[in-house]
Amino acid sequence: MTTEIKLGLCNPPEPVYLYVNQGEVNGESYVWYKFDINQDKKIPVTQRALAGYLSELRLITKEFQGKDNIKLEIVVSADELYVIRTSVETNFAKSFLLAASCIQNFEKPLIIAATAGEKNTVFCNLYDAATKTRIKREWSKDIDWASIIHDIQFLLCGTSSTIPPTPKLSVVSQPVHPQDLRVRNIRILLDYPVDLVKEWLQFKDVDRPSLLPEEKIDELIRMMCLAWASDKCKHPNHAESSYQKQVVDAVANGGDELTAIKTWMQHLQTVKAGVV
Repeated sequence: MTTEIKLGLCNPPEPVYLYVNQGEVNGESYVWYKFDINQDKKIPVTQRALAGYLSELRLITKEFQGKDNIKLEIVVSADELYVIRTSVETNFAKSFLLAASCIQNFEKPLIIAATAGEKNTVFCNLYDAATKTRIKREWSKDIDWASIIHDIQFLLCGTSSTIPPTPKLSVVSQPVHPQDLRVRNIRILLDYPVDLVKEWLQFKDVDRPSLLPEEKIDELIRMMCLAWASDKCKHPNHAESSYQKQVVDAVANGGDELTAIKTWMQHLQTVKAGVV
């Protein structure tokens, strides 16, 4: 695809972000919208479809109410550069990924359509822009979403240079340090507030776990676990002793830490319920 460059006054070449959601603003219904950060308001997009070339698919992490939320960004090259952003767990993201997984050649333009469902749900219909044919794949409870995303990203990396290149506009995913990943996974499992982790790290004069020795990370994880258990046991000593036995000792004997913590949590919840 060749793009004519128009000379003269124009807007900066910044991406147009579309956020998927069903709602109404000033009596105007929408299924996706733009957001004016300066005025803190939603701007409904009345067109329900976007035609262009899928040029990139990426996952980013956004913090919301103290928790990490994984967002899917669908980057589309058209008259402008568009980025459709939605949670990876939404019906829109999953219906898009299902359809996109059927495509083997992303050198052809697509039409991405947002379709309202019941209540506030929004689904995605994907079409071949040339034939107007809808691309579909049947739903299955056994779908491996991570594999689908990886396969699409792999195909996009090999698309033809005739498609306009997409600037790297968001944070490029970098390999996560094992220590950072360890803390993140356990924090999410425990539903421990991320702000408290940041506060603890600041007290240690660092901004991420990977800058600390392993014994300090053990200390952080122990603190998070015992905070979770604070209302699960009548006697605090039981939480500490069971943590030492079921987590620390299990890991020392070659067990998986995350699995050991899950087992320990289940044990304490069973005790609290009075089953044992």
